Amino acid sequence: MSEPLVIVFDVNETLSDMGPLGEAFAQAGAPRGLAKLWFATLLRDGFALTASGGKESFATIGAEALRTLLGAEGISGDLDTAVERVMAAMQNLSLHPDVPDGVRALAAAGNRLITLTNGAAANTDKLLVAAGIRDKFELLLSVEDAPAWKPATAAYDYAATSAGALPSGMLLVAVHPWDIHGAAKAGLRTAWINRTGARYPSYFQAPDITIPALTQLPAALAT
Repeated sequence: MSEPLVIVFDVNETLSDMGPLGEAFAQAGAPRGLAKLWFATLLRDGFALTASGGKESFATIGAEALRTLLGAEGISGDLDTAVERVMAAMQNLSLHPDVPDGVRALAAAGNRLITLTNGAAANTDKLLVAAGIRDKFELLLSVEDAPAWKPATAAYDYAATSAGALPSGMLLVAVHPWDIHGAAKAGLRTAWINRTGARYPSYFQAPDITIPALTQLPAALAT
């Protein structure tokens, strides 16, 4: 009999709904749309450190990027309080509506489920516990314990070693094309969740599976 498939979930935006972050920015006196720029800036700087052989925590980069962006907006009031408010909101997000049922179905089908995030594993744990699906996951992994951030191959190799699996026996699930590309280059199969109908970039390796919601992944794997 073949080994169970190890399904590796990205967390930020893939499992968690980051839409409410806009409200935290608004409460700080900044445009709601700045939330997307902040997250993109955070990832950019994390990737830059990875590419140059460095590494820093998601929280450290996130807080400093926030301070820079909010300062440039000229917000009134205490900047430290504004930064703390947004970082706290990041730690108190909820799952996308399609996630709980999708996770339960994938676990019931006999797959091994783990997470791999560029953020903190403690935040992943809080997110899954709140949704009542923490028990469906075998491992909650963070690149804080890996040699490098995703999408470096070392991050996915760390997940494979932690799970005691070969990359070829793993499937990464993510909404980010850069994550899909990195995992594919590391030898994993990939599933892209495209909830918004976006176009997949031609310069990244294409996903093996494309679905509009996690609830459709069990059927896609069964075909």
